[in-house]
Amino acid sequence: MQKSKTMSDSSIQHSDQAPEPVGLYPHARKVGNLLFLSGVGPRQKGQKEIPGVTLDEHGNIVAYDIAQQCHAVFRNVRYILEDAGSSWDKLVDVTVFLTNMKDDFATFNRIYAEYFRDNQPCRTTVEVNALPTPIAIELKCIATL
Repeated sequence: MQKSKTMSDSSIQHSDQAPEPVGLYPHARKVGNLLFLSGVGPRQKGQKEIPGVTLDEHGNIVAYDIAQQCHAVFRNVRYILEDAGSSWDKLVDVTVFLTNMKDDFATFNRIYAEYFRDNQPCRTTVEVNALPTPIAIELKCIATL
C-alpha cells in the first residue's frame, strides 16, 4: 500500500491488490485510529470486466449474478483493509448500496452473514437507482486500525 501525507493526522491509502478507482479518490484514508474506505465495487485489479455481469454492445446490463459480485466486493474490501494495516475484524460500520433491493437483498444478506459471522459491524443497506459503473453492489466501510 502506498501512502502519501496530505494533512498532519491523515494519510491517503492505495492498495496494490484492489481494483483501480474509477475516479480521483483513494482506496482509503487514515484519520487518527480510523480507516475510511471509498466505495468498493466488485471489479478485479487490472480488469474492466465485472465479475458476474453480462453487458450488451452498448454497455447496458443484460444479466448479473449478485452472489458473485458480493464475494468479489468482500474480497476487495479485505485487500484494502489489510494493505492499510487494518483487518476484517476491525470493521465497525458498513454502508451497502444495492441497485435492486427486491431481487438481491436476500442473497446479499445470506452471503453477508457468512462473512460477518464473528464480526458484526453496524450496517445500513440502501437501494440506489444506479452506481457509477454497471455493478449491482458497492460497499462504503469504516474500520479501526
